[in-house]
Amino acid sequence: MDESLRQAARTGKVNELYTVIQRNGNVLRHFDEVEFIETPLHIAAEEGCIEFAMEMMNLKPSFARKLNHQGLSPLHIAVRKGHKEMALRFLEIDKHLVRVRGKKGKTPLHYLCKVGNQLGLLDPFLEASPDCLQDVTIENRTALHIAIQNNRLDVLQLLIPTLKRKDYYWEVVNRKDKDGNTALHIAAIHNQPKMLKLLLNCKADKHATNQVGLTALGIAQQHNYRENIAILKGCFIPVVSNFKRKLEEQVVKYVTKASLLIFQNMDNISADDRNALLVILGLLLTATYQATLSPPGGVWQGENTSKSKGSYDEMVLGKSVMGQMDFLLFYILTYLVFLVTLFLTLALLKTFPHGFRTALQVLLAFLAVSFDESISDIAPTNLTYVILNIFSGILFLLMVSMCIVCRVSKISVSIVGCWILPSILYLCLGRSEIGMGVGQGLLLFLILYDEFCKGTILIVCYCLFVSVCVFFGTSIDFKYLVALMGCWQFLSLGRLCIMQCTQFCNTRL
Repeated sequence: MDESLRQAARTGKVNELYTVIQRNGNVLRHFDEVEFIETPLHIAAEEGCIEFAMEMMNLKPSFARKLNHQGLSPLHIAVRKGHKEMALRFLEIDKHLVRVRGKKGKTPLHYLCKVGNQLGLLDPFLEASPDCLQDVTIENRTALHIAIQNNRLDVLQLLIPTLKRKDYYWEVVNRKDKDGNTALHIAAIHNQPKMLKLLLNCKADKHATNQVGLTALGIAQQHNYRENIAILKGCFIPVVSNFKRKLEEQVVKYVTKASLLIFQNMDNISADDRNALLVILGLLLTATYQATLSPPGGVWQGENTSKSKGSYDEMVLGKSVMGQMDFLLFYILTYLVFLVTLFLTLALLKTFPHGFRTALQVLLAFLAVSFDESISDIAPTNLTYVILNIFSGILFLLMVSMCIVCRVSKISVSIVGCWILPSILYLCLGRSEIGMGVGQGLLLFLILYDEFCKGTILIVCYCLFVSVCVFFGTSIDFKYLVALMGCWQFLSLGRLCIMQCTQFCNTRL
C-alpha cells in the first residue's frame, strides 16, 4: 500500500486521500485484484476515522467485504475496537455486512456475541439483518453457542426474542456444533441455569444427545449441577417425557414431509410471480366467498317460505332454496376451492415480515370463519349442515398442520378453533353444551398451552363476543361459556402447578 495512502487512512484526512489519487488514479485498483488484503477502509475502521471510512465506502463499496490477512472485514474490526458509530454507519450503507464471514467463518455478529453488548450494537445488528442468526462458524456454532460459551447472558436475552419470531427458530436453537453439542449442552457445561430457562422457553430439545451420547441433563448430572438438573428434568416420570418427545417427533416428521410435497420451492418464487399469484388467489377467495352471500336461486324469504304449500315454518327463513343434493354438489366444490386457495395464500405469506404476516394470517382466519358460518347458516337440511361440519373440521386440521410446520401462527389456528369447533363438538358430543365447552377448552389448551396470556385474552374476547350474541337473542347457554373458561383455567393452572411441584421436588432431590 502506498505509504501516503496509509497515513491518510490512519489520520482520517480525506484531502490527503485525493492528493494521492491525483498522483495515481489507479491507486485503489490493485486492492480489488488481491483476494486478502488490508485496504484503507480496514485502517480507517481500526483508527475510528468515520469521515474517511465513509468516503472510502463511497468510492469503493467492495472494500467493505474484503478480508485482511487476519481474515477480518472492516466491520469486524470496528466491532472488535469498540467503534460503535463506525459500525452503525457501515450498516446504514450496507445492512448485509453483518453476515460477512471472516476467519473461522465468524461474522461480526459472532464477534459481538463474544465480546458482549456493552456498546448496544446487538439490536441494530439484529434489526438490520435478522436472518444473521442462521449463520454458523466452521465449527457449526451459532451466535447462541458463542454467547453461552462466553457467559453473555445479556446477549442471549436479546437473541432469543428475535429468534422466536422466526419460522426457523427450532432449527437454530437445536443446531449441533462439531462435537454434537446444542446450545443447551453448552449452557449445561458452563452451569448457566438462566440460560437454560431461556433456551427451554425457545423449544430447545432437552433430549438431544451429543457425540458421546449425553443429553444436557446427563452433562448436568456429571458435574452435579443441582439447579441445572432441576430445570432439565421437567417431568416426574421419564417414560412420559420420552413418549411425549417421540410422539412430537413423529407428528412433525410426517407433517413436514406432507408440507414439502405441497409447498416445495414455494418460498423461492420471485417477488413478481408471488404478487401475481396472490392477486389470482385473492380473486378466487372473493368469488368463493361471494357464493355464500348470493347462493344460486337465493334463500327462502317472506311468508311463503315453507316447501309445504299452505304451511309456514320459520326455520326455513334464510335457508337456501336449492335441493339437498344440488346444495351439496355446489357447496362442497366451493368449499374445496376455498380451502385450497386459503392455504396457498397462507403458504405464500411465509416470506413476508413476521408482524405483517401474522396480521394477514389473523385476517384470513376470520375470513375462513365467516365463510364457514355463511355456508352453515344457509344449509337447507340437517344432513347438509352435518356434512359441511366435516369440512369445517378439515379446515381446522389443515390449520393445525400448517402451524406445526411454522407456516401459520398459533393465534390464527386458535381463532379458527374458537369459532368453528363449537358446532363440530356440539354434534359429536350429543348436543351437550357443557361437553362442547370442555372439549373446546381442551383443544385450545393443546394449541396454546405455552402461551397462557394470549390464550386467556383470546378466550375472554370470544366469551364476550358470544355474550353479546346472547344478548341479541342467540340461543346459547351460559353453561357453555363457563365450561370453556373453566376448562382453560383449570388446565393452565394445573400445568403451572405441576411444573412448580416438579421443580421443587427435583431441587429437593
